[in-house]
Amino acid sequence: MANDYPLRPPPPLVDDACALFLDVDGTLIEFAEDPEAVRLLPEVRQAIGRISDRLEGAVALISGRPLAQLDRLFAPLHLPAAGLHGHQVRGLGGQTHAVDGGTDSDTSQWLHAVHQQAMRFAHGYPGVLVEDKGRSLALHWRGAPHAAHEVRAFAERHIRGNAGYRLQPGDHVVEFIPEGSDKGRAIRQLMQQLPFRGRLPVFLGDDLTDEYGFDAANTLHGWSVLVGEREPSAAVFALPRVRDVHDWLQENAY
Repeated sequence: MANDYPLRPPPPLVDDACALFLDVDGTLIEFAEDPEAVRLLPEVRQAIGRISDRLEGAVALISGRPLAQLDRLFAPLHLPAAGLHGHQVRGLGGQTHAVDGGTDSDTSQWLHAVHQQAMRFAHGYPGVLVEDKGRSLALHWRGAPHAAHEVRAFAERHIRGNAGYRLQPGDHVVEFIPEGSDKGRAIRQLMQQLPFRGRLPVFLGDDLTDEYGFDAANTLHGWSVLVGEREPSAAVFALPRVRDVHDWLQENAY
């Protein structure tokens, strides 16, 4: 049977007119059952640092992780970044902005209650991990693939009636995230600031949440790069595996 999806070429190397935006999990690092257990290879960190120097700081991380986690993972690099799927956005100057929505006391109490119920729910499904990210909450089932349906059903039940949050599905995860937050918005916001303004956006990502970023890069006449073979996708280019991303970054670092 013919393949209904395009065969995407690998991306070109970035030039000095580009701005580089990088997803983290599934793009720069392999997924793990425990998101806190991952480590970034030193040579990848060094390559990103060299590219950032060459692009005059126009390299940013666009991740579902909180900024504090990103800073620990990438230290001593302190890059512009969007955390929590774009709810937190930090430019080159270090000032952090949060997207409105999902931040009032009633909503915070609601999310706290969902967290408590999720912990009790996960107790009945060993391997399901509940990750408290502050303004968002993630339920991972990588360690319990048989529980996928039950985890999704739990999330669907508890999102009903709350206008401040939405569900963001991902690779063996579903997250409660503030309404109005997504990676595409974060990229567009950063592209309005120096040193990103006026450059060509290049965004690498692997998961469903990265489709927002692909759409933003495409709309801004940049490059969208899918890591893996997930379909359908709005990405124009592709790299098959995380290690291919590492190789591509190393090529760009010189």
